[in-house]
Amino acid sequence: MVTDKNHTGGLEARIVDAARQLFIERGFVGTSMSDIASRAGINRPTLHYYFRTKERMFDAVFGGIVGTLVPRVKDIVLQPDRPIGERVASVVDAYYDVFGANPGLPMFIVREMHRDFDGVVRTIMELRLGQYIEYCIFAHWLGLQRMDSGRLRQVPMRYLFLTFYSMLTMPFVAGNLCRTVLLDDGETFADLLAGWKPYIVDAMERLLDAGG
Repeated sequence: MVTDKNHTGGLEARIVDAARQLFIERGFVGTSMSDIASRAGINRPTLHYYFRTKERMFDAVFGGIVGTLVPRVKDIVLQPDRPIGERVASVVDAYYDVFGANPGLPMFIVREMHRDFDGVVRTIMELRLGQYIEYCIFAHWLGLQRMDSGRLRQVPMRYLFLTFYSMLTMPFVAGNLCRTVLLDDGETFADLLAGWKPYIVDAMERLLDAGG
């Protein structure tokens, strides 16, 4: 039998996309293989042909998310001639693009870290994503400090991490609260994010400014 590789690849991508949507909506525990098959428009035997377990499906989803984000962030950071504020703004845009397409993603990551931290670490190790996760979460700020040595304050990594990621993810984690309580009349969630972005950039510039 001749296999249509384009069709096969397209179907696998559709399955992973369906799994990503459901994992983000319902969490890993709340999503069954039957749910994924139904969302993808296929039957269970076809699903198991591509992914035998839900854990393998999670690996594919998690790896895809990291693979989408990290190269873009890395390209932004490795531009030492750009002012720090511009680079921070571009990094925020990169995360906003991914989170905007998947608003529940930050909560999903937090929830899965609480549910099975060892499992998340296992996924990172099995997919050899450790270097990418490190870069995405820590190394870009470390790289900024090294490349801009003398111009930027040497801030402990944990404080950079807490400042940036708390400011970045809180609007998404508290999305329902933001939409219900914090929006002005006629304002959208996207408007709120756009207005919040300069405050993230300003906070990081103040934290890293060697002259401050």
